[in-house]
Order: sequence, then structure tokens, then C-alpha cells
Amino acid sequence: MKLLQVAVGVVKNTEGQVLISLRDESLHQGGLWEFPGGKIESGESAEQALARELKEELAINLITATPLITVKHQYPDLAVQLNVFLVTHFSGDAKSCVDQLFKWVNPAELAHHEFPAANQPIITAAQLPPYYAILDDADADESLLLINLQKILTRGIKLIQLRLKTLPPETIEKFIELAYPLCKQQRALLLINSAVKNAENFTVDGIHLTSRHLMSVTRRPAFPRGTPEQTHWVAASCHNLQELQHAQTIGADFAVLAPILATKTHPETEPLGWEQFTDLVSQVNLPVYALGGLSESGLDRVRQAGGQGVAAIRAFLK
Repeated sequence: MKLLQVAVGVVKNTEGQVLISLRDESLHQGGLWEFPGGKIESGESAEQALARELKEELAINLITATPLITVKHQYPDLAVQLNVFLVTHFSGDAKSCVDQLFKWVNPAELAHHEFPAANQPIITAAQLPPYYAILDDADADESLLLINLQKILTRGIKLIQLRLKTLPPETIEKFIELAYPLCKQQRALLLINSAVKNAENFTVDGIHLTSRHLMSVTRRPAFPRGTPEQTHWVAASCHNLQELQHAQTIGADFAVLAPILATKTHPETEPLGWEQFTDLVSQVNLPVYALGGLSESGLDRVRQAGGQGVAAIRAFLK
């Protein structure tokens, strides 16, 4: 079956709201909500096609578009590849040029609208921030951890993992009692590493599975214990294609792929490099953060390679 190439835009306004529109009932997947875009015509690049569609459908002029995610999906009657871009720079006021209902919604509200199945990874990517900070206790006590958390939040990081593998459970519990409200005040998501003892019992926004934990489960873990599966975020650490594909299979929201570049902390580990990172990410419909030897300045390189953003342990503390 021929693969239909489609350009898609996650268009965000200055308030961070995302533009979505309602598909005509007569079209494939009609009556569902969608992100703006359309078929890539012969001789067009994906970005050129998106610019044309935004102008024709919504009367807005594309200024810059940043790669966000590529999604391949097989419907019973159609195979599609969605080449998705994040659009935050455009001119003009959106208006429907084709009598199509559209509206601006907050990213968190996207889950309350019915989209085609192929759009689900896009919804997740649209909700996730560009940076993922990992707060490690390897060389920090409780007081320094709190200082480091405040540094991360001050930098505007909105996604944080607690990788607390050496502190005793009672210390971790006390730290989270302080950390979680701080994150909520800054509208940041706080995840806990699954290696933490009784991780599922802590009040946080989700769990980050170690690669070993990931490969030991056959379905998306409920977290905290006893809550609906989709209430919290589930992330996974991955180092190869098998782990990435398993993360997708169990329904993880996103993955972290490492190491991308050589690091001082693990000089003996062979890095994947950009070519392999690009190849691996292209084989899954999953937002993937790049970890290893990267800082905030590496974001553009990560996105050009198909990644969601930059994950780091120490880079956000400098």
C-alpha cells in the first residue's frame, strides 16, 4: 500500500494554546478533530506543503517551523506518514478559509477531543516541553537536592525526574513532600524513577521506568497503584531499538534514548551518535528525548534528528 505523505503543524499562539480544526464529515476520518496540514504535493518539501496549507486553510503565513515528530500509521484503508512541525512563529490572524470549524485549546485539553488514531503521538508531543531534567542523588544530600531543584525550576524547566537511588525511603518521602508543591507552583511535571523503592506510592505526576523495569512489564503500569492508567505519565529509559519498540508497545508516553554523545561520567560507554539516534527515533511513533553529553544549546540538533528535546542530569544545574 502506498504511503501517503502529509505535512502537519502544531500551531501555538503566544498564550501556548494549540490550534485544532474539525474534519469535514465527507473526508477520511471525517468528524474528528485534527491539527492543520495536508497532503504533500509532488515537488514540495514537507515544510513548503505546510506553509501552503496554513495559508489556504487558515490565512496565516508560516515564518518558521521546527520538526517535532514523524508518525507512521496504518489504517485499514490507508497508510500515512505524518511529518509534524511545531509552529510558533507566524503572521496573520487565523480564520477559516474553507468553512471548517477551528479553535484554540490548551495542550492539556487536547486529550478531551477525539482525533484520528495516527494523531495520538502528536498530542503527547504537543504537551511535552523541550527539556527534561534528571535530579540525581549520586553526589547530593537532601538539602543540596532541594537547591538543585530550585535551580532547575528557576530555569523554566517543566519536566523533572527524581532519580533517587541512594537516599533512604523516609528521606525521599520528606523531600517529595517539599518538592512536589514547588513543582506545582511552577506548573512543572514531577516523575519518579522506578528504581526508587515503593516508587508507585509517592504523590508525583508519573513514573520513569528504568530499561530493566521496562523490559520486565507487558503493559503500561498503573501509577500510583489503583489509579486509572492514563491519569499519570509513564516514561522509559532506552538504549536500543528493542527497548524503544517495547516502550511504544506498552503505551509509554515518551522515552529517553542514551547515550548520544560521549560523557565524562561514563567515558567507557560507546555513544550512539546522531546518525544512529536519527535512525532509531524514525522507527517508533514516540516522542524521544536525547540524553548524554547535551545541554540546552543542543535542542535544535536534537529536533533536526527527530527528537522531542534534551534530557540532562548536570547541564541544567550550571
